Amino acid sequence: MPLSVALQMDPIGPIDINADSTFRIGLEAQARGHALFFYTPDRLSYQEGRIMARGWDLELRPVEGDHFTLGEEREVDLSDMDVVWLRQDPPFDMSYITSTHLLERIHPDTLVVNDPFWVRNYPEKLLVLDFPDLTPPTAIARDLQTLKDFRARHGDIILKPLYGNGGAGVFRLPESDRNLVSLHELFAGINREPLIVQKFLPAVSKGDKRVILVDGDPVGAINRVPAEGETRSNMHVGGRPEKVAMTDRDHEICARIGPLLREKGQIFVGIDVIGDWLTEINVTSPTGIQELERFDGVNVAGLIWDAIEAKR
Repeated sequence: MPLSVALQMDPIGPIDINADSTFRIGLEAQARGHALFFYTPDRLSYQEGRIMARGWDLELRPVEGDHFTLGEEREVDLSDMDVVWLRQDPPFDMSYITSTHLLERIHPDTLVVNDPFWVRNYPEKLLVLDFPDLTPPTAIARDLQTLKDFRARHGDIILKPLYGNGGAGVFRLPESDRNLVSLHELFAGINREPLIVQKFLPAVSKGDKRVILVDGDPVGAINRVPAEGETRSNMHVGGRPEKVAMTDRDHEICARIGPLLREKGQIFVGIDVIGDWLTEINVTSPTGIQELERFDGVNVAGLIWDAIEAKR
């Protein structure tokens, strides 16, 4: 049965249609006969008991430079939709958190993907704390002395914003580096949030694996290899995607976290694995669908929609 589907996402004009996961999700929905409606997060509102969005009916096509057509602008009651996708990129700030509070008011009668309550409670760098035996040594702190002590124990470390994304603000700080205090001052001047610090994993030179799970089950992985001279492997900062097979350790990690993701309504999730260690569980706006489909020939977007349609 055709579904009405709303895409809450960043502006659609500038996206890379050959890499954007939301675009691929939308194309697959359209191929199945589902109707698409598009709006940006700033057009979401609460109005006298109703959760409303001002946006456009949307038609997608895989044509660079001509990849979408919008209908006339209109306002819809999102409770009339069958599915709403929460797909804007982080940072996971108060604007993002407010979106989850508003969308939570229509879920699950309208299926919000991923479940906004647990998106809010399980941001990528915090859910891994539930699995300390699967992760490298980790600390979350704003206190400078705590960060210094962590580096003294582990030597080479990675420092990054707790709610960042795309590799922005990620620093490798070996013991010889003298910038920890300056970076702490910089971050402290920007916001009041803690930082996350992890032991550096040399295996990152061979790649940072993105494993995609659909309704708790792994469907495949891609490897993201850092550019020459880079520590970060994120594709936003030049990481190169490569075909890779899942290892026994990858399957072990997925078997541990998959049931929790399924229970909490996290239908589309991308986890990051470096060597044998889980570093992030991405639930806000994971990527990697198109790369995995090209490498493995798996219709990942189709598997996602199979899971959603089964719930509707």
